[in-house]
Amino acid sequence: MLSKLKPKSEFTRNVLTLMTGSMIAQAIPIAISPILTRIYTPKDFGIFALYMSVASLLATFATGRYELAIMLPKKDEDALTILSLSLIISFIISFLSLLFIVIFNENICNLLGNNLLSNWLYLIPISVLFTGLYQSFNYWNNRRKYYKTLAISRVSVSATTGTSNLSLGASGFGASGLIISTLLGQIVSTLVLAKSFYKVDRKLLKNANKVKLIALMKKYKKFPLLNLPNAVIDSFRLSGINMLIAKYFTTGVLGQFSLAWKMVQVPIILIGGSLGQVFFQKISSIPKSDIYLTIITYIKKASFISAPIFLVIYLFSKDIFGFVFGEEWILAGESASIMAPWLFINFVSSPLVAVMLILNKQEYVLIFSIFYMLIPLLLIINLYSYGFIYTLIQITLAMSILLLLFSMVIIYQAKKEQI
Repeated sequence: MLSKLKPKSEFTRNVLTLMTGSMIAQAIPIAISPILTRIYTPKDFGIFALYMSVASLLATFATGRYELAIMLPKKDEDALTILSLSLIISFIISFLSLLFIVIFNENICNLLGNNLLSNWLYLIPISVLFTGLYQSFNYWNNRRKYYKTLAISRVSVSATTGTSNLSLGASGFGASGLIISTLLGQIVSTLVLAKSFYKVDRKLLKNANKVKLIALMKKYKKFPLLNLPNAVIDSFRLSGINMLIAKYFTTGVLGQFSLAWKMVQVPIILIGGSLGQVFFQKISSIPKSDIYLTIITYIKKASFISAPIFLVIYLFSKDIFGFVFGEEWILAGESASIMAPWLFINFVSSPLVAVMLILNKQEYVLIFSIFYMLIPLLLIINLYSYGFIYTLIQITLAMSILLLLFSMVIIYQAKKEQI
């Protein structure tokens, strides 16, 4: 594997730096998960999943997606101006989220079918704010190639969340312990990135061109106009799946599904996030004519690294979940096994979306996202009477095919740039 990755290349060094941080960060929740599944019930995990469904959906608006544009300008002063814009929008959206929660609190609880969330919904605006701040500083650090800082932030969020989960769970907090812990992790990781910016790059603030803020907002208007709807649709897909599972099955089944999703996401976050982040930085800094070959190289590396991992998940997750988390979580293991092929393809293909941002073809991503959102929701609504497992199998099959087709479209568009 080392020969495949060519450790002396800058790309690989950056990936390994982020991957090291991710490995440490993921080791913590993996290590404590067998404890968490014994001090929290499937219902607790289900309630937490419903809370995160609302928080994630509102957080999608946090920056207007302008944080993605931080990577694109050639001048750091323009990128810094966009960073400022992204931070300002985060505060505005957080305030609007508070108004939304205050006005529609009861309606949201009725929609989710769980009144226990009523008081905890008021924490969502804080989560929205720190999500926006984190995303903004995250892309700034990526642009500046501060991969060590990014790695530290990942470890800090994991350590904070994990420690809080254990202490609050042991104190009998139930689902609220999961909610509070996640919020604390968000705050700490954001502060790590913000502190780094203040310490290293605050001198650049004098170069921020406030006069150009409106001009840059207009220049990169496709991000809120096209990429934001795409992100909202993507978030609604994940939130909608959780809500429909709770509606048509039970909160306990949602808890099983959420644990399976979380565990199968580990390799995606651990390796895929690092690969994807460096991949985005690389393709944003090379001629468009070179993107096609970069994509092919990336796909080979990502497939080579991830295929054995997802094969193990597919073959053995049911037994692993039962042994590690307890017999109560067998359904989660079966769900992880079913989703493995879908999430393997997602692991390899998801960073390729960045290519469409570079090529300024975000409308393609929007169209894909609409279908990628509608298909699982429609399948749950129409197939739930056949049982949860059958429905999940059909979702995995449909989503895998859709991802493969869209990947082919991206590769074709990149190849056209060679001409």
